[in-house]
Amino acid sequence: MVVETGIEQFTAGLRGQLIQQGDAEYEEARHTFNGMIDRRPRFIARCTDVADVIACVNFAREEGLLLSIRGGGHNVVGFATNDGGLVIDLSPMKGIRVDPQKRTVLAQGGCTWGGVDHATHAFGLATPSGVVSTTGVGGLTLGGGMGHLTRPFGLTCDNLLSADVVTADGQFVMANEKENSDLYWALRGGGGNFGVVTSFEFSLHPVSTVYGGPIFWELDRATDAMKHWRDFILQAPTELNVVFGILIIPAEEPFPEHLHNKKVCGAIVCYTGALERAEEVVRPLKEFGPPIMDGTGPVPYPILQTAFDPTSPFGMLQYWKGDFFAELSSEAISAFVKFGSGVHNIFSGAVMYSLNGGLQRLRKDETAWSYRDANFSTVIFAVDTDATVMSERRQWARDLWSAMHPYSAGGAYVNFLMDETDEGQDRVAASYRDNYPRLAQIKRKYDPGNLFRMNQNIKPAA
Repeated sequence: MVVETGIEQFTAGLRGQLIQQGDAEYEEARHTFNGMIDRRPRFIARCTDVADVIACVNFAREEGLLLSIRGGGHNVVGFATNDGGLVIDLSPMKGIRVDPQKRTVLAQGGCTWGGVDHATHAFGLATPSGVVSTTGVGGLTLGGGMGHLTRPFGLTCDNLLSADVVTADGQFVMANEKENSDLYWALRGGGGNFGVVTSFEFSLHPVSTVYGGPIFWELDRATDAMKHWRDFILQAPTELNVVFGILIIPAEEPFPEHLHNKKVCGAIVCYTGALERAEEVVRPLKEFGPPIMDGTGPVPYPILQTAFDPTSPFGMLQYWKGDFFAELSSEAISAFVKFGSGVHNIFSGAVMYSLNGGLQRLRKDETAWSYRDANFSTVIFAVDTDATVMSERRQWARDLWSAMHPYSAGGAYVNFLMDETDEGQDRVAASYRDNYPRLAQIKRKYDPGNLFRMNQNIKPAA
């Protein structure tokens, strides 16, 4: 049991705010992205600097407290909080510094991608991230990071140059190719297993105005449209990224009124090459057939990155499933369309990312992320505001996943996994394949007591 004098000493050693049960800020502070998560930590420490983080790690270790790390708080499983333990909340640590000459950006652990994109766009630069700007930099990077720039420039973690890390023993270290290179290897896809990353340094690429936006077709054309997209994207220039999905069009601008709340299949385009070539490059995708909406055109990259923010609000009830695919067989596509067509509202969907291209420039053993041979990754997200229907929504996601899983590569993107109770520990190992034993050895070196276990956990090697 944590004694009062220990709490007083801990509080006195923090520059940031320590929130406890009963405090006015507690109810708001304890909630995370997924409204299904209803946990009550004993302490929430809003850290303002690395010294605060070190104090928190030492306090949690010495007092035997369950420890969670919160960056953007966007993780669907709710690892950013816990019951009865300590939450290290990095959200006050939002510093960002761009070096336009070196084409790098340094972002602290509390940043979201919207903040990073805002800072880098001023210089006509960007680094790969996801598809929702409110996502935290830390969680997305440590899990790998897939999004609109994956095919041109690889995963987010592929663009990680260096990280500042507080390890389980309270030490502050730098991880890069020259210093603590084993930790650097593990951080690129190995999740939050190895320490608290207080800042990330990324390489940047010339990305300013892209050719992007949605192309929608009638749902009854989904099977043929998906096959056309599959064949097209496997041969497309790497400057072009296209995500395919089944969704419901929101009843708002810029969507025309006659399409509001309509269930469709569609492709989200992002082309980073020369704008004068964009129409030519994308034309074969459009030649599948006249779409019911073509919303593609020149657009500032941050605008494309924020386009899906309204359909991913904080606090909704969330359940996700995912898988990697080396190829998309006709059977897999049929299953995707059959069950994906049951999508139930504008917040839910069945989405397929294209992975061939940039991330395949590295070998599967060059980073913790193992699935360099995967060409596709799916995510099924069942979302609602009504708890009474979530059992039905959850079953829809499970049915779709179960129908497609036999055709998958076996593992999944760890940021799309639910918790161990739902997925099973074997799913974590399957998502790292041959890299898992090495990750377990690195875990034993940097966190032998598994202090950092609120994650898709890699157990320390025996």
